[in-house]
Amino acid sequence: MKKTKYYNDKTVIFLDGNWVKAKDANVSLFSQTLHYGIGAFEGIRSYQTPTGLCLFKAENHFKRLLNSLEVLNIQIPYNEDELNEITLQLLQKNNLRNAYVRPLVFMEDDMRLTPARKAHVMIAAWEWGQLLGKGELNITLSTFQRPERKFLPVTAKLVGNYTQAILASQEARARGYDEALMFDTFGNISQAPGANFFLERDGELFTPSVGSIMTGITRKVVMEYAKEMNIKVNEQIITVDMIHEADSAFLTGTATELVSIKSIEGIKMKLAWPDSIGSQLAEIYQHRIRNDDYQSMTIV
Repeated sequence: MKKTKYYNDKTVIFLDGNWVKAKDANVSLFSQTLHYGIGAFEGIRSYQTPTGLCLFKAENHFKRLLNSLEVLNIQIPYNEDELNEITLQLLQKNNLRNAYVRPLVFMEDDMRLTPARKAHVMIAAWEWGQLLGKGELNITLSTFQRPERKFLPVTAKLVGNYTQAILASQEARARGYDEALMFDTFGNISQAPGANFFLERDGELFTPSVGSIMTGITRKVVMEYAKEMNIKVNEQIITVDMIHEADSAFLTGTATELVSIKSIEGIKMKLAWPDSIGSQLAEIYQHRIRNDDYQSMTIV
C-alpha cells in the first residue's frame, strides 16, 4: 500500500488562530493528549462540484466535534460557522478540492489526570482516496470489542477511543484480511474499526442499533437514501448467525465513503455487488456528493 504524504514544504495548516507551514508546526512532547489521549477530532470530505467546493455535511461534523469537546469539558474559541470558514480558507490556501480535512483539538503540557487549562486547535487537509479502497473487502471477526457507553462516550470522536480500533485493524491484516468487524460486550456485531456496518437480506437493510456504535454521519445519510428508495432499514441487534443469511453487506464512513464487503470469515455474500442495494446506494452517494446535494458552503 502506497504511503500517504500528508504535507510538503508548501503545505499550510491552521493552528491556534494562525496560518503556519506544516513542516514548522511543533507539538510539545508533554502534551496531555500525547500521554493520555485527551483530545477530540473529526474527519470531513471536500469535493469539487459543478458550482464550487463542497464540504460534505460540515455543519454536522463540527457540531459533533463541539459535542465531543463538551464531553471532555473542553472549550475552544470557535463555533461551527467559524470552523467552516477556516476550513474553506485552508483548502483555498493549499489549492485543494477533493480532499480530506482533519480538525484536531489537543491539550497543552499537563501530566495530571485532570483537564489541562488550555486546548490547541489544529486543522489540516490533504488528498486522500477511500480509506479502505474501492471495495470487495474480505472481513474477519475481531477479538477486540467496542466499549459500551458506561465505559466510554462511544458517540464522541475522542483521541483515546481509537486504540482498540487500531488493534482490531492490525489483527485483521495480520490474519490476511482487509478489515475487521468488532463485537459489542454482548457478542453481537457492532461496527468496523472506523466505519459502520450494513447487511442486506431479502430486500431489506439491517444495521446495529445505537449502543456501542459510533453514530456515523454517512450512516445517517445512507439511511436517508434508503428511505427515499422505499427500502426498509432495521436498526437492531446483529448476530453472527445473520451473516450466514446475508445477501450483501457494506461499510459506510466519511473516510471510507461506501464500500462493499465480499466475504465475512470466508462466508461469501450471496449477491454480486452490482446486484445489491448497497451498490445502488453507492451510486446515489457518489452522484450527490459531487453535485452539491449535501454541501455546507461553496467557493464559486
